[in-house]
Parts: sequence; structure tokens; C-alpha cells
Amino acid sequence: MTTPSLRERLLLPAGALLALLLVTALVYAAFTEAGGSNSAALIADGFLKGRLWAETCFDLDCAILDGRTYVVFPPFPGIAALPLVALGGVTTSGFILLTLLLFVGSLLIWRRIFSQLGVGSSHLYWLLLAIGFSSPLFFVTIRGDGIWFFAQALAFLATSLAIHEALAGRLVTAGIAIGCAFLSRQMSIFYVPLLLILSLRTDARLWSAMGDKIVRSVKLGLPVLVAIGLYLAYNHARFGSPFETGYIHIDYPPGVLKERLDAHGLWSWKYVPFNLYHALVQGFHARFEGVGQLDLVGIDRFGTAFLVASPWLAMLFFTPVNRRTVVSGLLVAGLVTVMLFYHSNGFTQYNVQRYMLDWLPAALVMLAYAVQRHATPLFPIAVLWGMGLNAVTLATMAVVL
Repeated sequence: MTTPSLRERLLLPAGALLALLLVTALVYAAFTEAGGSNSAALIADGFLKGRLWAETCFDLDCAILDGRTYVVFPPFPGIAALPLVALGGVTTSGFILLTLLLFVGSLLIWRRIFSQLGVGSSHLYWLLLAIGFSSPLFFVTIRGDGIWFFAQALAFLATSLAIHEALAGRLVTAGIAIGCAFLSRQMSIFYVPLLLILSLRTDARLWSAMGDKIVRSVKLGLPVLVAIGLYLAYNHARFGSPFETGYIHIDYPPGVLKERLDAHGLWSWKYVPFNLYHALVQGFHARFEGVGQLDLVGIDRFGTAFLVASPWLAMLFFTPVNRRTVVSGLLVAGLVTVMLFYHSNGFTQYNVQRYMLDWLPAALVMLAYAVQRHATPLFPIAVLWGMGLNAVTLATMAVVL
């Protein structure tokens, strides 16, 4: 094992300093949150009052049906918000603080997952910095006052917990966790096959001992089926059909989303070029306007490409081929491809493509194997780049808001 150079040793305090700066921003946001903006509180308030509709709407994603307002999101964000709303009412603050706790929980879980996957302590520091401060997890945490971001933080934590439990062979709790993730972000349901693969010993033959695999599938699948049933019943109770999510009843105000939906609907191949450019090519884009375009006014709200905002993802190129990484890779590719046809790429966002959080847990399983196969000082530098760009984003928004 080679001794790190002075240059490489200086990267460690640089990472710690940037992390401290970004944590400070998170804490500041948590204690200055105004409240009355997270629609999860409306779902929770309805549950506490024995109804599924809301008395108002805090954001765009509300459906109007038969004179009643419904938050179209699945129910788990409302369940998670119940303590806050019970204590502080429907306009309560505290969501960013709660999302910060989810953030900490996610990092603790991934510390344990990386240990389960054999990652050494020399890589652990930079992997956790990458997840916490150089991925969309930081953005959704500091924006936890909105249900879109709060739901993604919940789903990321629950999916991460499901992976941890699957690796430990506890498939019932893995199923419960991924069920909670599904009831926050529907795309989480596609993790079920990966969880089953992760629960098997790496040397176990895939088609042997079928009785054991059937038992494992039942343990994992039953909680998932319960979650699916709850969601279908929830949709039916709100919109009259198990498969109606309510988006068709949203009346968006004039703007880009309304124009897209009116012209092409929720899903269309017309969205692919835009989404593909923003996922793979689009750089960090500060907007200048005014006379001579010299006044800094903001940042492109459609976000920054994966490898620009989180260039450490390039390490996935070194992922070795095994059963776990192949299934993880197929999941990543499938989710990325599906979302290219969606009317929104994660709008509104800045130095992220926040839908990346749907497939990031699977990518992190691959990354755990990649860093063990190929060590490079460029990985910490790539993590620092993403962290620094997040700091620039915060500074820019502080200037223009």
C-alpha cells in the first residue's frame, strides 16, 4: 500500500471544510424555514381529521375533483409528517429539520452497507461525502420544505434501508422498507428483484435451492403487495379508480409544465431530447440578464447533467461484472430510460438532476465494487468538484434571492 502524497493528504481537510460549510447551510435553512409550504402537511392534516382531501394547496401538484382539493402524491410523506402536524398544525415548519434527520440516517445506513459490501475505510470517507454533499441528496434536504423533495428524501432513506436489510438477509423488513419507499416514490417498486439478488450469497447458484428462493420471495413480496394494495385503495378512494393518480385533474398555471401537458401529456417521446441533454450534457448554467446581460439573476432551473454535478459517477465505468452489479446496472439503465419520456426532468432544480435519487442506491452498490477494483486520487477530486459546485449554487442563490 503506497503512502498518500502531500497533495492527496490535503484533499481530506478540503473535503471536511466544504462539508462543514454545506452542513452550516443545511442547519441555517432548517431554523429559518417559514412553514406552510410542504403539502405533506396537508395530507397529514387530512389523516388527522379523517378525510383524504385538503382545504387548500401549497404547491402545483394538487388535483381538483368534485369541488375538493387532493394532493396527488402517495400517502407516506403525509404519514411521516403526522408528528409535525399534530404538534404545529397544518402550516407547521420543521420539515427541513426532519429532512436533515433523514439525511443523517441515510449516511449512517450507507456506512453500514459499504461495510457489508467489503469497502475499506480508506474509501468510506469519500463515498459518504459523495452521497451527502455531491449528489442530489443535499439539494432535496435543503429544500425539504417542499413535498417533492421531502418525498425523495424519504424514498432514498427507505430504499437504502431495504438494501441494508436485504444484504443482512432480513427480507420481511426489506419488503416493508421498499414498500414505504414505493408509497413515497412509485419508481422504487423496481428495486424488488435487486433486493432478492442482494439477499443471496454471492457464491449461491441462481437456479439452485428453489424452495429457499420461493420462501425468500414470499417474505420480500408480501409487504410489497400490501403497500401496492394500500396505494391502489388510496387512489380509488380519492379518484374513483385504483390506477388513477390524479395528475389528469391538475390545472397547472400558465408555464412550461402546462404547455407540455396540454400539447403532449404526461409521457411522450417529444420530451426525450430535452431530458437527454439535461441528463448527460447540460452544464452548470448561471443566468445573466439586463443591459449587456451583466446582471446575475439566477441558475437554470432545469438542472445540471449527472456527470457535471456529480462527476464521481464516472467511477461506475470500473464496476466489475457480477450478479449484483449486472442487476443494479439494468435497474439504473431502466429508470434513466423511462424518465427520459416524462414531462418533467425534476423541475425545479439547479446543480442536480434530482430524479437521479431514484436510481442512485443501485448505482452506489455498483460503486462499492468499483472503488475496490480501481483506486484513483481523481475520485476525491471529483467529489470535491460536486461539493464546490453546490457551494457556488448556494452562494449564487443567496445573491439573487
